[in-house]
Amino acid sequence: MDGNTIQILVAMVIYMAAVIGIGVLYAKRANKNSEEYFLGGRSLGPWVTAMSAEASDMSGWLLMGLPGVAYWCGLADAAWTAIGLAVGTYLNWLLVSKRLRRYSIRAGNAITLPEFFSNRFREEKKLIMMLAAAFILIFFTVYASSCFVTCGKLFSTLFGMPYVSMMLVGAAFVLIYTLLGGFLAESASDFMQAIVMIVALTVIVVISTVKAGGIGEVIANAGQIPGFLEFFGLATPVVDEAGKQLVEAGKPAFGAASEYGLLTICSMMAWGLGYFGMPQVLLRFMAIRKESELKMSRRIAMIWVVISLAVAVFIGLVGRQLFPVEHLTKSSAENIFITLATSSLPAILAGFVMAGILAATISSSDSYLLIAASAFAKNVYQGVFKKDATDKQVMWVSRITLLVLAAIGMLIALDENSVIFQIVSFAWAGFGATFGPLMIFSLFWKRTTRAGAVAGMVGGAGMVFLWKLVISGFGGVFAIYELLPAFLFSCLCIVVVSLLTKAPSAEILADFEAVRNGDVAE
Repeated sequence: MDGNTIQILVAMVIYMAAVIGIGVLYAKRANKNSEEYFLGGRSLGPWVTAMSAEASDMSGWLLMGLPGVAYWCGLADAAWTAIGLAVGTYLNWLLVSKRLRRYSIRAGNAITLPEFFSNRFREEKKLIMMLAAAFILIFFTVYASSCFVTCGKLFSTLFGMPYVSMMLVGAAFVLIYTLLGGFLAESASDFMQAIVMIVALTVIVVISTVKAGGIGEVIANAGQIPGFLEFFGLATPVVDEAGKQLVEAGKPAFGAASEYGLLTICSMMAWGLGYFGMPQVLLRFMAIRKESELKMSRRIAMIWVVISLAVAVFIGLVGRQLFPVEHLTKSSAENIFITLATSSLPAILAGFVMAGILAATISSSDSYLLIAASAFAKNVYQGVFKKDATDKQVMWVSRITLLVLAAIGMLIALDENSVIFQIVSFAWAGFGATFGPLMIFSLFWKRTTRAGAVAGMVGGAGMVFLWKLVISGFGGVFAIYELLPAFLFSCLCIVVVSLLTKAPSAEILADFEAVRNGDVAE
């Protein structure tokens, strides 16, 4: 390695040491009992709640996936996705956070999402709990693999090492950290990582814009590419059979702009629906120490989200001007943030900015692995198979599950041509359609029944797979993002099946009314 690479490595090692330090700091408290390990004892303050929720949600795709989309095909896809996410974030905090915090306490002091749904319907046979845990295991394993892909791309690009080796190193680091500290360590480090992420994005976009000659020059360059700077059009890279963009006279080749109609806009904005079913965000609502502090958290979260998303999209536009032919495949385009950082900053500072990508990856993958492991250990192992399991046994099963899930995630991430944005979009749709409608109806419609809840989860998850793997292949209107039709189908299943089955018991209705009226102790 040359001197610059060593400086980058040193900076990233310092950052990783700080993250491990947080894990060590919280390890003793995390191992106190399962509530502390999985939910931090409901002790998060408003700043940590807000920042950790958004950092764990955005993951490496904020610094690599989203800029990569803007770099590859222009403004429309990235911008409408960002708008949908911003709207979804606001509505989730506004509508869901307070009532979920309250209801999770009323529902047997639930500390996991499957446990909340199961207790909400006062299950005796834990079918909802089993299904919810199974879907969390499936979709979070896919999600974690996207984070491992991010680690592999980051380290292999920086250090010129084989992708697979670097991916395994990154995954091992995430796994060790998650095993060590639990939810509190995860949330505390996520707070720090949220700061690192937004600083990294802002620094790179400012320096790169100045280097490009200012905002006017960036916009003028983007405007020369058909559809690149349009909200209602999409740039079309001309690629060969291998998917590599052609270069003509030293410039990337683009065809005529593609049409971008209302259906496509709805498809991209549908990303916002996913928030209602994201376990890593919903758990933060449950973990805040006081319901009254959620209003402040919402404001903090919205400021962070709007700034981060806007800057991430603009980084793709700046990158297309400064490095027009550097990244000629859709997968490679996701490295534009790394290219801008290493070319614009002194090596030691670039290392700290690269830590921003690592921050995003760690903040998400530790959340995904921890939530998935808790779903199995707490809700399947203790909730169904061994109801008298001790806290110590539950935590050991959780750690074993972590190892298994991480191994599966690494297998999925072995393909270095994986596109982070596409992996995330599938897992996002899975959670949004499986849990989003059920969360809304559970909190706001007292007529929702246990059978309706089961139908909604199975229908939503099944439609995600069916639409993605079969129906979308017909093209045209069927090429819409699978989250939208699956979300609507899940809502339909919940309403129809609930109305066709016996009304909820008096005890379930009493819980609902108590939560709606605020008659629940903090």
